[in-house]
Amino acid sequence: MSVTRFGVSLEKELLEALDNYAEENSFTNRSQAIRHLINNNIVLSKWQCNNLVAGSITLVFDHHKRDLLNQLTDVQHEYHSVILSSQHFHLEKDMCMEIIAVKGKASVLTELSDKLIAVKGIRHGKLTMSRAD
Repeated sequence: MSVTRFGVSLEKELLEALDNYAEENSFTNRSQAIRHLINNNIVLSKWQCNNLVAGSITLVFDHHKRDLLNQLTDVQHEYHSVILSSQHFHLEKDMCMEIIAVKGKASVLTELSDKLIAVKGIRHGKLTMSRAD
């Protein structure tokens, strides 16, 4: 991939906001910050247009909740075609975290994550998206 240099004109307030963003996110320069912002915008547009995307679903739960693990497994089996992998972590004696790597149409991944997060006993759940291309 080749790099093209170009000039950008910004109002002082926007430039200060960009510099603050770069510093807060530990980017070494403005170019990295701008690249990151553009990529985030591309991901968001792909997500909203129901394109092919990749992501992860993170779930935190008490594994002692009755039938919770069976319900999570049942939902995941319904969506086996978009699940790449899952990993289970023991956070504390009773608390677990599961991270499920997914790839598919944005609407299907959203549907899957909504079903998993809605299972009774899930304390926290989040779908994170990324580009698949």
